Amino acid sequence: MATNLNRQFGDIDIYLFDQLLRGRLAPGMRVVDAGCGAGRNLVYLLQAGYDVRASDHDPHAIDSVRALATALAPELPADNFRVESVEAMAWPDASAEVVLSNAVLHFARDDAQFEAMVERMWAVLTPGGLLFARLASTIGIEDQIRPLTGRRAVLPDGSERYLVDQAQLMELTARLRGSLLDPLKTTVVQDQRSMTTWVLRKGRAAPTLSR
Repeated sequence: MATNLNRQFGDIDIYLFDQLLRGRLAPGMRVVDAGCGAGRNLVYLLQAGYDVRASDHDPHAIDSVRALATALAPELPADNFRVESVEAMAWPDASAEVVLSNAVLHFARDDAQFEAMVERMWAVLTPGGLLFARLASTIGIEDQIRPLTGRRAVLPDGSERYLVDQAQLMELTARLRGSLLDPLKTTVVQDQRSMTTWVLRKGRAAPTLSR
């Protein structure tokens, strides 16, 4: 049974799986995985008839995703999977009904790159589209991190990340004129790191992040 589930869903993020269970992603939707890595969240989508696109700055990751797509969704063209950074994604504006960002945004160098990544993902979304993001945060471990420069800090597990907090995500949500589909949900992993899930619906007329 476990083998069959893994064949169907791969190593999908459990919080993205929750979005599937609630019917927020439906077969046929165009989905962009921004910073896709080796495609851990794409196994089910490729098999279930989603119109999948993916971007990652790592050529080896895109090679892996193309191989996965060839096996699971050979009808999709190779150009659906591109070597490019999130902030420079070339997908047309308002072209995707869903944009995924799983464990990517916390690799931002600084505020400027973080906001550039969010702005590009938001631009790619159609009005009414869904942004699903999982990223490292300070929530619940505020006293356990070692600040560096700006929002970059060292987590208790020793990794260095760009860390958001609740106030920043709520302010960004307001500036984008997005609406939270779920309350912010944060998991603290044995006092070593904290991961927050941020799920937004894009409004019918949304601005960029430019101040």
